[in-house]
Amino acid sequence: MPDKQQELRDHVLHVLKGGGAHATLEQAIKDFPEKLRAQKVKGLPHSAWMLLEHVRIAQWDILEFSRDAKHKSPAWPEGYWPESPEQPSAAAWDKSVRQIRQDLKAMEELVADPKTDLFANLPWGDGQTILREALLIADHNAYHVAQIVDLRRLLGAWKE
Repeated sequence: MPDKQQELRDHVLHVLKGGGAHATLEQAIKDFPEKLRAQKVKGLPHSAWMLLEHVRIAQWDILEFSRDAKHKSPAWPEGYWPESPEQPSAAAWDKSVRQIRQDLKAMEELVADPKTDLFANLPWGDGQTILREALLIADHNAYHVAQIVDLRRLLGAWKE
């Protein structure tokens, strides 16, 4: 008989890694021209840099909330977005990407750990579970990855 807990863990890990019928973050940012990363497009409120940083900050916040009762979230909404649409440097973009990867890996490890009860309420929360927080990361990342893809299309920097 299949282990339903492991099946669920595997499914959540698949979704966290961007599995499914949409682009992954890695695909969305691959070869993104540096000169376009700070560009906004009429009708869209964010640059690629702003979206990338928002993904990093929000994912970090969700991860830390999931594993640290003393974690303090940034102020909403200003604490979740960079102040400027322009990235400070190419190194800042690379650092943000590295941090997103590291934090995503940490959430994947938390979900994969058989000692993690995916359904237990986090004692410091108000109904949150590791399962809920992991799915929140997957959902939130997918939403903003789609925005990055749309932005790249409008900037003429996306290959179908």
